[in-house]
Parts: sequence; C-alpha cells; structure tokens
Amino acid sequence: MNDTYIIKRMTQKELDFTIELAASEGWNPGLHDSDCFYAADNNGFFLGLLNNEPVACLSAVKYSNSFGFVGLYIVKKSYRGKGYGSRIMHAGLEYLKGCNIGLDGVLAQLNNYKKYGFQLAYHNIRYQGLTGGKAPNNLGLIKLTEIPFKQINLYDSAFFPADRAAFLKLWLTQPDSVALGVIHEDKLVAYGVIRACRVGYKIGPLFADSPIFAEILFLALKANVRAEQPVFLDIMEQNSNAFALVRRHKMQPVFETARMYTQQAPALDTERLYGVTSFELG
Repeated sequence: MNDTYIIKRMTQKELDFTIELAASEGWNPGLHDSDCFYAADNNGFFLGLLNNEPVACLSAVKYSNSFGFVGLYIVKKSYRGKGYGSRIMHAGLEYLKGCNIGLDGVLAQLNNYKKYGFQLAYHNIRYQGLTGGKAPNNLGLIKLTEIPFKQINLYDSAFFPADRAAFLKLWLTQPDSVALGVIHEDKLVAYGVIRACRVGYKIGPLFADSPIFAEILFLALKANVRAEQPVFLDIMEQNSNAFALVRRHKMQPVFETARMYTQQAPALDTERLYGVTSFELG
C-alpha cells in the first residue's frame, strides 16, 4: 500500500537501460540504437519507477504535430499485471495527443493495444538469413556519405509519414554499420542500411524503385559486413516483391508484428518499401 510509482522522462543513460531490457526480451537491438533513438525526440522516452526501481518503459516519439510512434513498451516480468504498463502507456499517449500514432505490436498483445484505440493496419514479418556473398559489380552503388543528405531525406519521405531528419542523420552514420545507395541516371533509386546488433545484423531500411535495385542493394549490404552471421530483414506483408526477395535468398520467418495506428494508416509507398527501418521507431 505504501509503494510509490512515478513516471518520468528518461535521460539518455536511462534509455541505455531500456535497450538492455529490450535485449533481455529477445528483441535484439542494434549496438548503437540508443543514440539514434534519443536524437529522434529526447522528450519521447518514459520510465516507470516503483520505489525508485525502474520497472516499466515506453518510447513515444513525436515526429511532428500530426504523427508519433510508440515502441519499447516493456514491463519487467515480475511486475506485470499490476497496472504499471497501462499507466506508462497512457502517459505516452497523452504526450502524443492529437497525433496519428503508430506501433509494431507483438501479436499476443493485439487486443490490449485495441483498448488504447489502435487498429490493425497490416503485419510486418521478420526474416532471417546469413550475411556474406559477393557484392554486385554495379557502378551505381554508392556510399550514402557521398550523397547530399537532403536528397536522401527527400527520397525517405515516400516511406515515412513525417520528416525524421534528426533521427536519420545519426541512423545513416552510426558506427558498426554500412549505408549504401544506388544511383541510376543521376537519380537516387534505392538506399539501405545494415547495422550490427546483439546477434548478427539487421537491414533496415531497404527502399528501392524496383526489385532489381532492391536485389543489388540487399546483396551489397550483406556482403559488406562480417560473413556467415545472422542477418534480419523486416518486410511488409503487402509487398509481394519483398516476399520474393527473402524467399529467393532462403530466409526464414522468425517473428511477426501487428502494425497498428490510432487513425487511418498513412499512405506509404508500400511497393518500394522492402525493409522496415525499426520496429521501435517505425
């Protein structure tokens, strides 16, 4: 009866704790996710403290006054079912009030998210394969550092419902990662990132104007990191060409999420979206 539960905004050091908690849940975060996530919105990370002990966390990143994204929703196992998660979720949703809010939820929590006003839009599926192989001999392949950031950010805008330049600048240049693009007829036609995670690597995002450019980029990314390591790609169920890509490379499904929104699903260019950037931040 004397327990004190408070919700506060996280410092970046506390976000490091949250990333560790995500790792313990088997979510396999990237080695440098904390810096990139915090840059997206340093007011958008919440910590639930019970008698000064961290027991719950949530990210509620406000990308604009009209769009936000919820993730990293975790309550320590021994404290679940006591309302601590509900209270921190309400704090995050209050911060994002007035926004269309997205999330990638675990399927077992689908009905729980519906109680907060989220509606199912589609599923995202994580596929696992192996790094290595040979990079394509393609003159259009280019490091993203050699392309003006404005050009990349403009290309990115077809795949995300708000400007995310602050996040993207760090995401594209984080340590232990490779960020590549494809230039065709003096135009950016694909870009992607592969980053080191607790286990292996994740590719995300992977955006491309055609299946051919997606293939070139996919092969180049996984060839430019340590070989014979697990590699993961998160695809949208609506993109049949993305399904063809993972099947062609004998990748296996290992995890699935429900992409949900509080309002209508944004009009993203799903045909060119071959890999989701992050389940935590969209």
